[in-house]
Amino acid sequence: MKKPLHLSAIIPSEFAGKRLDQALAAIFPEHSRSRLQGWIRNGEVLLDGQVARQRHRITGGESVQVSTTLTPRQSWDAEAIPLNIIHEDEQLLIINKPAGLIVHPGAGNPQHTLLNALLHHDPQLQLVPRAGIVHRLDKDTSGIMVVARTPETHTALVSELQQRTVKREYQAIVTGVMTAGGTVDKPIGRHPRKRVQMAVVDNGKDAVTHFRVINRFRAHTHICVTLETGRTHQIRVHMAWLKFPLVGDPVYAGHARSPGGISPTLLEKLRSFPRQALHASALTLVHPGTGKKVSFHTPLPDDMQALLVALREDMDA
Repeated sequence: MKKPLHLSAIIPSEFAGKRLDQALAAIFPEHSRSRLQGWIRNGEVLLDGQVARQRHRITGGESVQVSTTLTPRQSWDAEAIPLNIIHEDEQLLIINKPAGLIVHPGAGNPQHTLLNALLHHDPQLQLVPRAGIVHRLDKDTSGIMVVARTPETHTALVSELQQRTVKREYQAIVTGVMTAGGTVDKPIGRHPRKRVQMAVVDNGKDAVTHFRVINRFRAHTHICVTLETGRTHQIRVHMAWLKFPLVGDPVYAGHARSPGGISPTLLEKLRSFPRQALHASALTLVHPGTGKKVSFHTPLPDDMQALLVALREDMDA
C-alpha cells in the first residue's frame, strides 16, 4: 500500500541562514523533522529544481518541491479484533481499550494487539507511524486512547503530548484510606535491581501525578488521577511509593496483607480481582483538524464498578 505526496512552497526570507531541514520543519509543521530529513536524504526534495542537501543554508525566496511516496514502515497483520470506538473522524479515532488487550506488538506478543485490530478497521493506518498509536496504556489498564489516522495528525498529536497540552484523567482504587488528595513530584526510572520494573529513583525522568479523593471506604479509596507527564507505570509507581498501591496490581502492590475487619464477600472480591484497578476515564486535546479543544469520556468498566459496589456494601454492613 502506497500513497503519493506532493508539497511545494516558496521559502520566506525570514529563514535566511537556517538549514533547509529547519526551514521545512517550520513550513510543513504537519510532518516531523526526522521524516523531512529522510526525504532530503532520499533525493525527494528539490530546491529551485535541483536535488537539495540537508545542510544547505537558506537565502530566502527559494522554491521547494517535495515529491515522495508514503509507504508502510513496518508490516503487521490485520486482525478482526472488536474495537469499542467512542469517536471517529477523518483525523483521529478515540478508542475505549479493554483490560487484557496489549497495545503494540512486541517481543513475545507479535499479534492479537490493539495495533492489529486498528489495521483491520482501517488498512490506511499502515502508512502512519505505529499505525497511529501515539501513547500507550498497560495491558491490564482499561480506558480511553487517541489514534491518529494520518501522518500529519500523528505529528500534531505527538507534539501536543510533548508540550503537555493533552490532559488525561484516570480513576483508580487503592489499598488504604487517604485523608486527602495531593501531588507526587518524584522522578521515575528503571528499578535498580528489578529491571522489568520502574521505581522512584533520583536519576529518573521527572514525573508529576495529581490525585484527589472520590470516595473513602473501610480500608480503600477511590481516587481520580491526572498526569502532567507520561512515564511508564507512572500512576502505579507513584501510588505504591505513597504506600497506597492499586488494588490487584501484580507488580507494585507486593504481598500486601488483606485489610482486617472487612466482609468475607469483599475479601473474595479483592483476592480475585484480575488486574490493577486503573481506568483511563477522560481525555482532552486540541483537535488537529479543527484546532478546537475536545474532550472524551468513558465510564468505569464492569469489574471496577462491581468492586466499588462491594466496597460500599462492606461499609454498610
